[in-house]
Formats: sequence, C-alpha cells, structure tokens
Amino acid sequence: MKFHAICENHLYSKAYSKGKRAVTPAVAVYVLPDLKAELLRRQNPQKTKINRIGLTVSKKLGGAVTRNRVKRILREGLRAVMREKELKKGFLIVIAARERARDKKSTDISKELSSAFVKLGLFAHTPDAK
Repeated sequence: MKFHAICENHLYSKAYSKGKRAVTPAVAVYVLPDLKAELLRRQNPQKTKINRIGLTVSKKLGGAVTRNRVKRILREGLRAVMREKELKKGFLIVIAARERARDKKSTDISKELSSAFVKLGLFAHTPDAK
C-alpha cells in the first residue's frame, strides 16, 4: 500500500501546533484536517480523498540505521492497521516515534496506532456496525 507523504515542513508544524493529539508509550499521533484535500481529490485518478502521512523519528532514538529501522516498523504497523480497518479520508496524519518505539515490533506498533486512532476518532464507521 502506497502512502502519500507530507512533503512540506510547515504542514508538520501545523499538525503539531493545531492538530489533535493522541499519545501512547511508543508513538504520538497528530491529526489535522487537510485543507488541500478537495484539490488532491480532483487530481487523484480514483477521484477519492486521500490522507497524507508523515513519519518523524528524532535523532535521540539513535543513528541513521536505528531511525530507518523504526520508520520501517512504523510503516508496517500503519499498513496493518489500514488493512484491518478503514480510516477516514482528507487528513494530515503525523506519526512521531517515541523512545520506546526502538524496541517494539510492528505488531506492537500496530496495536498502539490502532488505540491512538480510536482516541482520535479516525476510523471510518462501517455500515454494518451498530
């Protein structure tokens, strides 16, 4: 599953300052409605809204090898959550790794991301749910 990345630094700053936040021991998730969602929907070949995802890993966690490993684990955890349940569309989602993410596996990260998304109300409601 391909992610649409947040490429501009000012969008990370906006998500940190104005977005809703959910913090777990290994990750912090920031969510902000994307103002360019409608424009991106029109440009998208499927004509659907998309989420833009940003991953951040601080140098406090370790060297480049460690940071890249943590980013790979975050991506795989996010893929597992997105396979399991559908997310609402049209948001900027920034996932920041915390110290404990270094020692976690992707299954642990997916559980923490899932609980953070529940706190933020980011899961789309399914029609058969009561």
